[in-house]
Amino acid sequence: MQDQRAELEWRDETVPVSTRFDDPYFSLDNGLAETSYVFLGGNDLPERFRPGFHIAELGFGTGLNLLAALKLWRETGQEGVLHFTTFEAFPMSPDEMIRAQRAFPDIAEVAADLAPHWSDGLHRIDLPDLRFEMIRGDARETLPHWEGRADAWFLDGFSPAKNPELWGPDLMAEVCCHTAPGGTAATYTAAGFVRRGLQDAGFEVDRRPGFGRKRHMTVARKAPA
Repeated sequence: MQDQRAELEWRDETVPVSTRFDDPYFSLDNGLAETSYVFLGGNDLPERFRPGFHIAELGFGTGLNLLAALKLWRETGQEGVLHFTTFEAFPMSPDEMIRAQRAFPDIAEVAADLAPHWSDGLHRIDLPDLRFEMIRGDARETLPHWEGRADAWFLDGFSPAKNPELWGPDLMAEVCCHTAPGGTAATYTAAGFVRRGLQDAGFEVDRRPGFGRKRHMTVARKAPA
């Protein structure tokens, strides 16, 4: 089946906004700072990093979360390979991703390393310190067939009010099933049905202060074996 593409417009020439979901791809305040606060900090990174650490993500978007995670991996001198698996139904074109990433000079070096690898049909990138996989299509259909288990999840779909299919209880149950014992998940949203879905799936769920104008965010942890 042919990929469906992202449908977007640009705000202030730098911020991509999804016209399908009427939502920006990253925080209008500071997208990179939000990624660091919510997804890296929310999953207790870099403290939990180890060789072979596996991050999985719902909603790849501009690739900002991948770049921020790989930058942190490198800056903290981790050994071995960072595994990063992302699930994306509506991928951006390579040119659109690269344009969006230019808004963040702090990740320019990492972005430049990965830029030559982006392509319309991309599924994998293998570097000495990164094994990246993009699984294309509706995560409700693709995640149940994934054989991996993540140490940390970045739940980064568009707003639950505008993209509810990426936050439903059945999908949250699959996220939990594909989380290693002691693994975690983090998201910018504190919507009640998302927190309940994570809790019903088997996570211990907490609410933390949110980034910027968001009052709260959600973190979740799966019990150790």
